[in-house]
Amino acid sequence: MTDTDRVELVFITVAAAGHIVSTVELAKLLIDRDERLSITILPMKSAILNFSNYGTNHSNIPSSRIRFIHLPDHEPDPSLDPRKNFTSMIEDNKLHVKEIASKLSPKLAGIVLDLMCTPMIDVAIELGVPSYLYYAAGAAFLGMMFHVQDLHDEQGKEPTEFDELVVPGMANPLPVPKSLPSPLLYKEGIQTVLNMARKFRETKGIIINTFTELEPYAVNSLASEDGIPPVYPVGPLLNLKGNGHNELSSNKFKEVMQWLDDQPPSSVVFLCFGSMGSFDVEQVKEIAYALENSGHRFLWSLRRPPMEEEKHRIGSPTEYSDHQEVLPDGFLDRTADAGRVIGWAPQVEVLGHPSVGGFVSHCGWNSVLEAIWHGVPIGAWPLYAEQQFNAFELVVELGLAVEFRLGYRSSDQHHKAVIVNAGDIERGIRSLMDRSEEERMKLLDVMREYSKRALEEDGSSYNTIGCLIQDIIGTNNH
Repeated sequence: MTDTDRVELVFITVAAAGHIVSTVELAKLLIDRDERLSITILPMKSAILNFSNYGTNHSNIPSSRIRFIHLPDHEPDPSLDPRKNFTSMIEDNKLHVKEIASKLSPKLAGIVLDLMCTPMIDVAIELGVPSYLYYAAGAAFLGMMFHVQDLHDEQGKEPTEFDELVVPGMANPLPVPKSLPSPLLYKEGIQTVLNMARKFRETKGIIINTFTELEPYAVNSLASEDGIPPVYPVGPLLNLKGNGHNELSSNKFKEVMQWLDDQPPSSVVFLCFGSMGSFDVEQVKEIAYALENSGHRFLWSLRRPPMEEEKHRIGSPTEYSDHQEVLPDGFLDRTADAGRVIGWAPQVEVLGHPSVGGFVSHCGWNSVLEAIWHGVPIGAWPLYAEQQFNAFELVVELGLAVEFRLGYRSSDQHHKAVIVNAGDIERGIRSLMDRSEEERMKLLDVMREYSKRALEEDGSSYNTIGCLIQDIIGTNNH
């Protein structure tokens, strides 16, 4: 192979865990499949985000053909809404991206953009190279975004005007507002989604972190609709070796894993709500009462909500110095044998442990794929963003999850969170851990096998990755 055969891709992503982890996994998958490819990843970091250092630890990266160039840190304006700060961060980085990417020419074959970074399409146009969207959510949600854009641009309607939305690629109508993503419930958020969907259509292709067997109707609907670029379902893109968190090697987490080792198979319910998930004290107490009354073993990742002075950041839970300050009196003593309350949790490692039999989750897409890969039933408790939609898809469309509280939303400037009472949570836990639900368990077992086969040779995602690489290389040859 000569130097003329080699091509470069630039990946642009935000340095938040829900984005950069699977972005790096996509890069690793591509360079593993074709030795002609090299990839430069440009993470954007800002104090408005929960920054993830995933990828800066190069022991995670198996090849010198993936490198990182960190864009300058963005200093947010505390007086501005977090979303306006985010937009400012993207715009401020355009020149830096152009300078870095232009140095790779003529080997530059394209720019792969995180779904939050679509304004960077303008840079690709200036450089005369194609752009590809990396969509870290599911295919059905992508279809819903395009549908909302069609409603607005072709019929002059907004989603909140309907009681239900009939979304192409979904068998069941989506209830409004119960399962509509939070941004689509207010005018500014709708405009943001519309702008994103329009930019998505400008790309040469859309790479989706899903697999066809999980969302067949949604994938086929996207592939058959005019005006949507070719879609490439290449998932599940998972970092199954864990995220390299420094605390993984600490005694605290060794003790947690040892405790799991001592529990019977499928006996522990794991509660974890993502890198941005937290609850106020009143809701924490209701969860505690439910866990205690359920009698089930549990591992609970409990983190402190943002302080008032941290509200300019997009999600900033931190660790409690002592969980007893928010838990019911005596709870930790009474449940000492049955469970553990921790802060940050090594989610991948925990879900892969044979003692874990249920996962109460915010339904972030990465968490959904991890649970399916390990065959762990999901209890759906969405908090923000597209998680209400994901929860509806899992519970109603796919039958893979148990409803805890569909339509629940974390407290923000547009919504005040409703307290879910201990009785409802307890019922959800009992249903989640009930192994007599044969149909759901059978579906989950089947989907777990599909998720693994998709990435194997001649699997659906394996073949799609080959088509994507051919499109990239073919583009470069022209």
